Amino acid sequence: MNQLTSRMMFAGVFSTLCLIVGCVGSQDKPLHYLGEASLQYYKDQATQIDYPISDEGVAEEVKLTERPRTIRDREKDDIWNITLQEALHIAIENSKVIRSTQILGQQGVAASNQLLSSPDNVSSVYDPAIQETGVLFFGRGVESALAAFDANFTTSMTWGRDNRPTNTAGAGGASSISETGQFRSEIEKIFAHGGVVSVYHDWDYLGNSGGLFPSTYSGSSGAGGFRSGAIGAEYRLPLLAGAGTEFTRIAGPIVTSFGGLSGVSQGVAIARINNDITIADFEASVRNLINDVEHAYWNLYLQYRLYDTSVTARNSALRTWREAEAKRVIGGVEGFKPADEAQARAQYYASRAATEQTLSNIYSTEVQLRRLLGLPVNDGRIMRPTDEPSTALWYPQWESCITEALTLRPEIRRQKWNIKSLQMQLKAARSLVRPRVDFVSGYRVHALGDRLFGETGEDGFSSVGFNSAYENLTQGEYTGWSLGIEVDIPIGYRQAHAQVRNVQLRVAKARAALAAQELDLSHQLAQAFQNVAMQHATAQSHFNRVKAARRRVDLSEAELKVGTATLDLVLRAQSDLALAERDYYTAVVNYNNAIADLHFQKGTTLSHNAVYLSEGPWDAQAYKDALRRAWARSHAFDAKGTEAEPREYVQPVFSNHLQMYSARADDQLQSESEEQHFVNQSVTGEPPQGTVYGPNFDRPMEAASSSEDTTSSADGEIAGQMPSLVAPAEYSPSWSPKQKTDD
Repeated sequence: MNQLTSRMMFAGVFSTLCLIVGCVGSQDKPLHYLGEASLQYYKDQATQIDYPISDEGVAEEVKLTERPRTIRDREKDDIWNITLQEALHIAIENSKVIRSTQILGQQGVAASNQLLSSPDNVSSVYDPAIQETGVLFFGRGVESALAAFDANFTTSMTWGRDNRPTNTAGAGGASSISETGQFRSEIEKIFAHGGVVSVYHDWDYLGNSGGLFPSTYSGSSGAGGFRSGAIGAEYRLPLLAGAGTEFTRIAGPIVTSFGGLSGVSQGVAIARINNDITIADFEASVRNLINDVEHAYWNLYLQYRLYDTSVTARNSALRTWREAEAKRVIGGVEGFKPADEAQARAQYYASRAATEQTLSNIYSTEVQLRRLLGLPVNDGRIMRPTDEPSTALWYPQWESCITEALTLRPEIRRQKWNIKSLQMQLKAARSLVRPRVDFVSGYRVHALGDRLFGETGEDGFSSVGFNSAYENLTQGEYTGWSLGIEVDIPIGYRQAHAQVRNVQLRVAKARAALAAQELDLSHQLAQAFQNVAMQHATAQSHFNRVKAARRRVDLSEAELKVGTATLDLVLRAQSDLALAERDYYTAVVNYNNAIADLHFQKGTTLSHNAVYLSEGPWDAQAYKDALRRAWARSHAFDAKGTEAEPREYVQPVFSNHLQMYSARADDQLQSESEEQHFVNQSVTGEPPQGTVYGPNFDRPMEAASSSEDTTSSADGEIAGQMPSLVAPAEYSPSWSPKQKTDD
């Protein structure tokens, strides 16, 4: 026996040494394998750029898009007349991931696009649901917080066998053989006040060669009397630190906390506030999208108007160049100089370059609007705004605006929710600056049996009868109970005091931030408030400027015909008219953007554009479960003496509506209708009647005609109408304007 043991030990040591030597020394030695194979699995690079295997296809909007429009390869596209409400509807319909206006760098290239650089931080329609279903610390949703109060069932069953030698005199090397088995089952439930109740059922099996019975079934034996017996129940209730319904709703059950890791922000109330904060962020993102779409829509309208103005100026310059060229060919007339023809030609090409630039701006602005609407770059149609910007004089009331801003802005509401959350966490943190004192109790029933189940309890040895363990259990003769207090006192409460101080400082910071937000909001609102008045006054002045410039052009051309004015004066007058029209349309669009900005600062962008947020439909089973629980709560008995209903910390919805309506009722619009425009604010001359938006300010746009344009340009046959997008023919500087019959 000793020789066999020595040999086995030597073989083990030798094998270990061989393995060690082989692992160390085999790296430099060539290895030889049986058979032939090609090298397949060797890689000479550990790090390289790899591309994942993805089942995600390319978006339809990208696959179906056509080549972007440019001024060099223009086509006769279909015109898509689109209203602002239609644009907003399309943007909302296509914005599962909410886009925002890009920050453009040099040459119009996007310098910052959060959607590309960090898509996880971009708002989407999924964010409220993601927060609702969050399970991680500091991001738990309501369902995860409520899961702490779900009943938890655990069970286990293990078997074992031991053969141990005994150190008994005279035994002669005898051994003790025992077979064991353990069955554990428990269901535990946490209540809203922090108490925990558990009901358990345990069996221990022991089979050995000694004792009254060769094998026995008995209940478990817990330390100190707790968790012992075949069946029993235990109850634990916090009395000081972490006690009460309010603490549990804020911080979560103290029995499931992880000390400083989980903090005091894991309760249902905090999870609900986190949902409200997420909804406020989502509302702000939708508001930003609506504001961006509205600005992009009016900017596209402006580019069309500027293009129309540029086309009119270009045609006027072309007509003047033709007249100057005709005079030069016949040898000139009185007061005509050869330099006048060169000046007229330069004026034409300058106006033509401006027309090409504004046309390119139409294309680029339309692409920006398409991006916000979630549409392809080019689908064979070109969008053309049909809504006319408002020119009605608006008199907003400052008190109404500041009231709406402080009430409706999602940023302010978000910060107030943050303060409310910290205030509740401070209450929970102060509860932990007390000893952890828990009341514990238990009741149990013991049992013993030779068998687990038996037809009778008689065992043939005792008068009680231990043949069947379950029969002995049901008799209930062997019971026990326990009551006690458990105390846990961290000397000094260093962590608890630090947590209270930390939350106090966060509350102070949040309140200071709220005050700073309200101050900044009032300043931003004041700037928007002032900008509305300034833009309207500027547009009115530019309107009168356009009238004067138009009059100047007519008089200069008449004087040129009779020879009392030079061509230079006519060209300058035409240039000033083009600049005046450009500034007028820019001022009108800026006025509408200023109105949109004021609504943005007031927090009424969504309501002003008839956009409302609502929760999406639930699963059908969710409605049934909610109704069942509502009926259960409706028929429940009131628990007198307990705080069964949480304190209200949400302002009723109707009060916000009352504040909003009362504030908006004070807004004063001009008593005249929306159809009353700047013409009624004119300070010089007789104001024309009707809608005036076209370059011809002596007639309404609907009746305007191209009396100034002798060509049949497809860029703008009728002054004031939205021009079609067919480019004029390309001109060569060597051509004579007399050779041009069409522009």
